[in-house]
Order: sequence, then structure tokens, then C-alpha cells
Amino acid sequence: MKIKLNCVLLVDDNDSDNFIHKRVLEKSAVASNIAVAMNGKEALDFLTTKGSCGQTDDSYSQPELIFLDINMPIMDGWEFLEEYHRLDVGQKGKIVFIMLTTSLNPVDKIKAEKLLENGCFHFKPLTLQMINDIIRQHFPEYL
Repeated sequence: MKIKLNCVLLVDDNDSDNFIHKRVLEKSAVASNIAVAMNGKEALDFLTTKGSCGQTDDSYSQPELIFLDINMPIMDGWEFLEEYHRLDVGQKGKIVFIMLTTSLNPVDKIKAEKLLENGCFHFKPLTLQMINDIIRQHFPEYL
């Protein structure tokens, strides 16, 4: 990899999944910063807060990559995506969303593919191979 992503955001209410996924991301060495939000509300707060993604200027946090779970308390993945689409352009950035879930419901996959303009649907757990595929598909300039 030539350069690292500045920031990756994990949005999942499961501590164990976050621990494993963060370790896999660290092992892959694809990101300078890895942040965690426990639900969609925390993720929105992260995106609308300036400087929380490791940047030194006064810009909004714009991770290049978000791994998003579907089923979470307070605000689930679907509700998060609805609210994300309402954000100001300056708060959105160019984010690749990866719906990372245990849901076996085929309707969820179809819905995710319709909602995710720049992203895809994967089953947990996150693996090194998945990360490599995601980087190759969505961030070829980083290779």
C-alpha cells in the first residue's frame, strides 16, 4: 500500500466485534486512525464534530471508510443512512460504506445495495481478505 487511509470508522454496538475488527484493521495497516461508534447516533455525532478523525485543521471528520452494522440500539444502520443523506455536503465527504452484518435476510442485502451508492454488503467477521478486496475495489489509488 502506497499510502494509508486517514480514518476508518466502525459503527457497531458489539464490543467483541469492534475489538476483532479493529485488530484486523490494525494488522492490515490500511488506516492511520480507527474510530468506533456504538450506534448510528454516535456515528452521526462523529461525522458532525470537527477534528475527531485525527486531522489537525478545523474540518469535519470524514473517514474514507465506514463499516456499518444494521441492528443497533438508539439508531440502527438504516436510520443512520437516512440521517447521513440529510447532512450538509461538507459533513458527508466521500465515504465508502460497507454494511457489515450477521443478517441473513436477503431483503437486507437488496436494501443495502440500493442505499449504498458507494459501498457494498458483507457478512461478519471482517477479514484481511475482505479488507484487501475493499481497498482494491474502492481505493485503487492507495495500492
